[in-house]
Amino acid sequence: MTRPDTSFSGPEICAKPARDVIRLLRNRELSTADLIEASTARMDQVEEQVTAVVTRCPDRAGAAQADPDSALAGLPIGIKDLNPVAGVRTTFGTQGMSDHVPGASDPLVARLEARGGVVLGKTNTPEMGAGANTFNTVFGATRNPWNTAMNAGGSSGGAAVSLATGELWLSHGSDFGGSLRSPANYCGIVGLRPSPGIAGGSSANLGFTTGGVDGPMARDVLDCALFLDAMAGFDPVWPISYPAPATPYFETARQDAGAVRIAYTPDLNGFAAVTAEIDGVLRRALKQVQAPAITVEEHCPDLSRLDETFRVLRGLSFLGSYAATPDSVTRHYKPAIQGNLADAQALTFGDHVRAERDRSAIYNTMAGFFRTHDVLACPVNGLAPLPVEIEYPTEVAGRPMRDYIDWLHFAFLATVAGLPALSLPVGFTASGMPVGLQLIGPPRGEGRLLQIAHMIEQSLALPVTVIDPIPS
Repeated sequence: MTRPDTSFSGPEICAKPARDVIRLLRNRELSTADLIEASTARMDQVEEQVTAVVTRCPDRAGAAQADPDSALAGLPIGIKDLNPVAGVRTTFGTQGMSDHVPGASDPLVARLEARGGVVLGKTNTPEMGAGANTFNTVFGATRNPWNTAMNAGGSSGGAAVSLATGELWLSHGSDFGGSLRSPANYCGIVGLRPSPGIAGGSSANLGFTTGGVDGPMARDVLDCALFLDAMAGFDPVWPISYPAPATPYFETARQDAGAVRIAYTPDLNGFAAVTAEIDGVLRRALKQVQAPAITVEEHCPDLSRLDETFRVLRGLSFLGSYAATPDSVTRHYKPAIQGNLADAQALTFGDHVRAERDRSAIYNTMAGFFRTHDVLACPVNGLAPLPVEIEYPTEVAGRPMRDYIDWLHFAFLATVAGLPALSLPVGFTASGMPVGLQLIGPPRGEGRLLQIAHMIEQSLALPVTVIDPIPS
């Protein structure tokens, strides 16, 4: 289906690409104060309908002394409510931290501010980032701007909505089980899960783990690349930190992609459930981008024991976080998190050893795959958004779901193998909801992945998302 009719009634500057706004800042044609005024005005227009930017800090943002010649030049940005910002309420979406105001910022936040980002607000997340439907008992539910009766995905749901509605130009997210990719898919924007260590580091408590990563969210591929450049670079504060490339991601993304070899799988060899509608939208999009220099074939490498491996890695992450969190916070956790903790505590040392071996085998399989293909394309989620009141689907395409992560199977591969993965808007369902294509690239292959995504984006020529929320 083609894009449904939409409108945008916000300030004109809010609809411009981040890269254009940064150019205006560098040319001194706009000031950060101008952008703060426009952004907060847009928040006043839409927040009651969507609940995306749940804590604002305009006074702190207005006091920032950003260098107009820096990477972000004083551009207001959003930070997910899982990452501390000094002096700004940071709740992690949980009652036990509902009044928490940290004294120091997360290292990635400090990096973004040093590179000219001006934090204007914190974006909504499910409790402790657990879940692909963004709701919590502190702020309530984030609603999808394409239909406010539907969910926006998660856990970076507030970030995705803030971009789709024009409240912010760039917004930070994080991803373990698709938390950058799912909300990007459901809200019609771009979300990139980088390789571990590219965009900052890892958990403060589990510094050498690679499951959860931070990453950029934007309205199009070039803005996403620009934001990744602002996040990238080595810093010894992160044990797994990785150097920035010699050529910025933004410049690589703009280059001619040349010959591109795409493998498409609708279900990861039957591992993941997908509706015929989602598969159909993706196939039509890929058919449109085929050209003499672009080949698309249906193929998927063997991904044995992907589910078991992902669940063990996720269990380790939960236990690491839980062990470092006081009872005054953990006693408020929702039943889904308590269930995750129980599952994690039941794992054995042997389970962890097996998971590491299986993870290596999956990585080796994908390394071989990338010798003959540039990207693996697949769905981001197997079905369209559900009503916001439904925490997770109990079945997808007739297949029962065991729990609230079972329906996120398409997210597992990139996390387990440490691969970059991007959600790119490519079409719409019959009901007018956005559909994204997941593109998975080789290790540390963010530049090539962004380049291919930009090529597909240009081929499809879909308008960039910035809309007024559409009531149900």
